[in-house]
Amino acid sequence: MSKFERIAPAFAGERQTCASVLMVEPTRFGFNSETAATNRFSSASAAGADTAARARREFHGLAECLERAGVAVHLLPDPAACPSPDAVFPNNWVSFHSDGMLVTYPMAAPNRRTERRLDALDAMLVDRGFEMSHHVDLTAHEGEGRFLEGTGSLVLDRPRRRAYACLSQRTDLSVIARFDALTGYSTLTFAATGADGFPLYHTNVMMSLGARFAVVCVESIAPHQRRLLLDDLEAGGRVVIEITRGQMMSFAGNILELEDQHGRPLVAMSLGALASLRPDQRRALETLSGELVASPIPTIEAVGGGGVRCMLAELHLPRS
Repeated sequence: MSKFERIAPAFAGERQTCASVLMVEPTRFGFNSETAATNRFSSASAAGADTAARARREFHGLAECLERAGVAVHLLPDPAACPSPDAVFPNNWVSFHSDGMLVTYPMAAPNRRTERRLDALDAMLVDRGFEMSHHVDLTAHEGEGRFLEGTGSLVLDRPRRRAYACLSQRTDLSVIARFDALTGYSTLTFAATGADGFPLYHTNVMMSLGARFAVVCVESIAPHQRRLLLDDLEAGGRVVIEITRGQMMSFAGNILELEDQHGRPLVAMSLGALASLRPDQRRALETLSGELVASPIPTIEAVGGGGVRCMLAELHLPRS
């Protein structure tokens, strides 16, 4: 358990992007049968004997790509004892905030709960000069069968203290209310589905927010809720870039704006996501943000059902 106290934070403002990320190196990556029922992006047929080795190569390729672009990558090893095949997706269990707040989240799959290694995380971050002052721990909701899977479930507008969430079995309305009460956020919820009409398991597969843009799969949103969401995004000063459901399935919504060590913005995404974008969409992202930094992660996407954004937990913590 974490040594941090469970207290409500005092908010002093936060930027949308940061230049440091946490990544968890996969050792047991593979198809997760415990999450497959709700994740229509993952496929058992894409797995093979060399799946874990391919995933490790893709992981390190992404980490190196980000570092070349000027992003500081902090690696947390995944111990062989951890039974989760999805440990490469740390954003589902933890988020970090510029006021020193750390939030841990309730996850639906029992085998994923072993990913929360707070002692190891604390030791690594303190050693790297990060400061953590308070802990909002939502994990007790797992005992009630209610879940909220981090910045998979929640897409954060950090400066406005606003969040967006499409409801699903992994994104519970009552836990969102608790998150809002403890963090000072206000969350706009809506319904979103794939082409088969099944609820999207995470919000971050259909939406990404940068400082100046919002990539959104509008056609996945319930028709009567689209205008409300778009108006709210535009009220935050963002230009909406629409993607199709087909592009969403290529993880074009699962992207993340970061910045390099000089404060210049960039957008991290997979090579598959980049290839799915039209030229006008690429130009819009480059104009509203900066360089599009892409790395191939086909195994992680096809078997794990998550993309580049899922692999990155932004380190918005203050430094000593």
